[in-house]
Amino acid sequence: MTTITVEEMKGRVGQETVSEWVEVTQAMIDKFADATGDHQFIHIDPEAAKMTPFGGTIAHGFLTLSLMPLLSSKVADAPRLEGVKMGVNYGGNKVRFLTPVRSGSKVRGRFKLIEFDEKRPGQFQQTNEFTVEIEGQDKPAMIAEWINQIFV
Repeated sequence: MTTITVEEMKGRVGQETVSEWVEVTQAMIDKFADATGDHQFIHIDPEAAKMTPFGGTIAHGFLTLSLMPLLSSKVADAPRLEGVKMGVNYGGNKVRFLTPVRSGSKVRGRFKLIEFDEKRPGQFQQTNEFTVEIEGQDKPAMIAEWINQIFV
């Protein structure tokens, strides 16, 4: 992973990076259901879910959103800000779930840096447009505008 300076990061505003493809398995969906208590049949019962317009089980929307760290770790050329001590989620300006992610589908993340500002000495705020694409689909699964705080 390449490290870059604050000035270099500011220069990356408007640039995109794309992750490798990751399979969303039924086991992943089931574990998320257990972790969140959301056991709706469209997520965990393949036979009942076949009878829905989805034709099978689908990932939870929040599972799709929570793939952000995994997908960002799968970006081969993602730079890291030098001197980072920690980063934390700050929140989202908007999140839209556009297309369900069927169990067994492959997804990838597209990250576009839209803002990078110093909030106070040693604390930066970065806003990314985060899109989850589904292999073989024209319409994305999700688009979010997500904010992180980075401490150096």
